Amino acid sequence: LQQHKLQIENKNFFVRAYITDEDAGDSYDIRFTGINVNRVWKSDRDWFGQYAGAYIQAASQGASPEQSHAAARQFADTGRFEPGTPEFKQAFEQVTSDSDLATGSQFRDASQLRHADVNYNFTHLTGDFAEIQAGGSFRQYRLNSFGTIFTDYDAPITYSEYGIYTQIQKKLLEERLKLTGSLRYDKSELFEGNVSPRFSIGYTAGEKREHNFRASVQTGFRYPTTQDLFIGLDVGRALLVGSAEENLDRYVRTFDISETGKAVTGKPDATISGRDAYYNSFSLNSVQAGAPVASDVEIVKPEKVTAYEVGYRGRLGRVIVDLNAYFNQYKDFISNETVIVPLYGEVGDKSLSLLALQQGDYKAFQTYTNSSADVKSFGASLGLSAKVFGDYDLEGSYTYAEEDFDQASAPDFRTNFNTPKHKVKLSFGNTEVFENFGFKVNYRWSDTYFWQASFADGQVPAFSVVDAQVSYKIPTIKSILKAGATNIGGDEYFTAYGTGHIGQQYYISLTFNNF
Repeated sequence: LQQHKLQIENKNFFVRAYITDEDAGDSYDIRFTGINVNRVWKSDRDWFGQYAGAYIQAASQGASPEQSHAAARQFADTGRFEPGTPEFKQAFEQVTSDSDLATGSQFRDASQLRHADVNYNFTHLTGDFAEIQAGGSFRQYRLNSFGTIFTDYDAPITYSEYGIYTQIQKKLLEERLKLTGSLRYDKSELFEGNVSPRFSIGYTAGEKREHNFRASVQTGFRYPTTQDLFIGLDVGRALLVGSAEENLDRYVRTFDISETGKAVTGKPDATISGRDAYYNSFSLNSVQAGAPVASDVEIVKPEKVTAYEVGYRGRLGRVIVDLNAYFNQYKDFISNETVIVPLYGEVGDKSLSLLALQQGDYKAFQTYTNSSADVKSFGASLGLSAKVFGDYDLEGSYTYAEEDFDQASAPDFRTNFNTPKHKVKLSFGNTEVFENFGFKVNYRWSDTYFWQASFADGQVPAFSVVDAQVSYKIPTIKSILKAGATNIGGDEYFTAYGTGHIGQQYYISLTFNNF
């Protein structure tokens, strides 16, 4: 990944531009590597045929289901390529250099993102009236995965978006009261334009201006991501298909169907597209419940939010307090919904499509859509810091986050909230315990929470982490020497389902020109 940036600025304006360039290198999908290495050794048809024949034979001789399964696996697996053997290495190289996921597992990606910002502060012209700023931005996406991730089979996919904004800030009552209002307009070539007004108020109280209160009402929006729009990927458990209008007909797949399906359709296989996921599909929960009904997924559109926030930061005696609370209300919340697409028949015809479900002639698709369900989130945080035992720093914070969503009202909808309800942080230290020597100890705790993502779902267990560091200043060379460790004596943990575990890290550093 490369990122190059150019910026020009002075006290009144800035202009900056950057480009992000990706190269997937030797990346490959582990799951499809295993599947397709096996397919190099033996086709699915041969393996399952041998397994079924051996299972039936063992069962007919009186073996239990467990014994029949073990015997069938042993027979069907005979000759499988073993890791480390020349045959396995050759198959591995063949599969990981092939970008067709039907036969290989290579990911290719040479996508780019180009972005530019400009901002001008007119305060030097408006004087004491108010602080006025204006600016804009432009962004262009260039998706180029050679058809391995996105549906850019023949050429890169490009689209762009831009935004303009203005902000005015006025200070009153000897600069104790600060009013800020802003207005922004954004437009993507794939969606209609969006206007986002925002307003905030801040007030400083106290003889020494030690109490600061703030409140804001903001509107915002979120464009669907490049994946939401243009992905076209078979991840095994489901086919992921983005819902940009031009993407629906570009993602086309052909599948084998049962003998019954061949008889009723007169065709040896079935071809379906991404459009079927949105316009000819059953909801997953209705199929699982045995009463299939049509899904109601729609093409994804921008998500909107109205956010309310209040806060206080000030000094109460020797303690500095930072308190914040928020409430967010979403409209057209973006997330995923899994649907079932029959390989033949029209959903609602009560004949062929239901037969397809009965015969197993269907595919699961993960769609990218919006929910009409009422989705809210709210939370609060409290931070405290103080000097104790003379000149020692003691700090602590607690964060609470909650989602308000009635899953029963939209059983197929996933919000991917992915946030622990409770988090705690504590720290204790002193930068000058004695001359030039300091230390700091941190403690972090996160509550258990459920993780949802297109990759996988699962529980993220609670974890506690202790970090510590000592430091020594070397004034003669204007440097500071630090040594420390993270997750001291703790178990490995992870913060997102499917990611690697985090262990311990020990380090030493020397920073020059520090003071």
